[in-house]
Amino acid sequence: MLREVKPKNARSARALAARAPQLHENTKTTLFLKATTSSDLLNKLTTNIHSLKKPFSQRFSKKNPIHPFEDASSLEFFSEKNDTSLMVFSSHSKKRPHCMTFVRMFDGKVLDMLEAMVDPATARTLEQFSTKNRVAIGTKPLISFSGPGFASGETSSKFGIARSLFLDLFRGEEASDVDVEGLQMMITFTSSEEESTISGTDNKQRVHMRVWRIITKRSGQKLPRVELEEIGPRIDFKLGRCQFPDSSIIKEALKKGKSSEPKSKKNVDTDIMGDKMGRIHLGKQDFSDLQTRKMKGLKRARDDLDGISGGELPDANEGEISHSDDTDREADDFAEMEGLIDSDDDGDELDIRDGTMDDLERPKRQKLK
Repeated sequence: MLREVKPKNARSARALAARAPQLHENTKTTLFLKATTSSDLLNKLTTNIHSLKKPFSQRFSKKNPIHPFEDASSLEFFSEKNDTSLMVFSSHSKKRPHCMTFVRMFDGKVLDMLEAMVDPATARTLEQFSTKNRVAIGTKPLISFSGPGFASGETSSKFGIARSLFLDLFRGEEASDVDVEGLQMMITFTSSEEESTISGTDNKQRVHMRVWRIITKRSGQKLPRVELEEIGPRIDFKLGRCQFPDSSIIKEALKKGKSSEPKSKKNVDTDIMGDKMGRIHLGKQDFSDLQTRKMKGLKRARDDLDGISGGELPDANEGEISHSDDTDREADDFAEMEGLIDSDDDGDELDIRDGTMDDLERPKRQKLK
């Protein structure tokens, strides 16, 4: 266990603050170590993986007497000292030849581990491929998982741990936008259960790793023609021992900060077009005092026709109203006055629009008498 170090100056305080848990963590760095006994094939393969991981990787050439599944304190020491959350430990023995141990750390402690033994019969290094055009350092790769082992998606199996470890190992720097021209490398992992050529004739769980370079060529159409060229390394793993993460620790490792996600506003949504839509809740509306538009047709008549007070029409059951000749003539005279044209008894029309109100009413009163 490392003792708690208190910063003595501002520089050491900034260094400790950078290693503390943060809302947005930095890109995971991988540390490559080797045991006291390691094969030449493992040294070349780890060098190739280290070149694919640059600049987020470190490699130590010194031998270390470490047994990860028996005592992981040395791995925790290296992880804390070099600020690396991923480790690849290579070892070679008679019982486990050409063995790579992938280790993932959390809070300075081992979270999970997986042993993967390399098949030397099918392994090929980066130098054995005659490809002139290499992928640039720091290229973010496309990662593909296929096969029955990866199709289930279970995290409680060896294939689930292998998928999670390989994804953390090769994913590189997180980016929200990726240029299509920058997609130049693809790494594929295929799971299978077949007869092992490493030890015995038992069926073993195997993972086939291939690295490809993406080539785009002209196709005469809108989309280019895409081809894949293998650039190495080519590795076939046989899965061995596995240390699964504790349920309480994995729950703590997957926890997110409170402010990592934007707060959702109540009754405010965004549709597929990006427009903001809101829902407004109103109280009970009273339409009794609603002010409507005033219209002349809705006004009450100015005169009470037919001797009916208030302009109300009689019921149909009260009988029909007999109109006298005087009443009909009075209605005709009123209509003529509304048109501002009057006529005398001889039928000659009189224009009275220029007269006064008294002149308009005087001949009418004489006729009514």
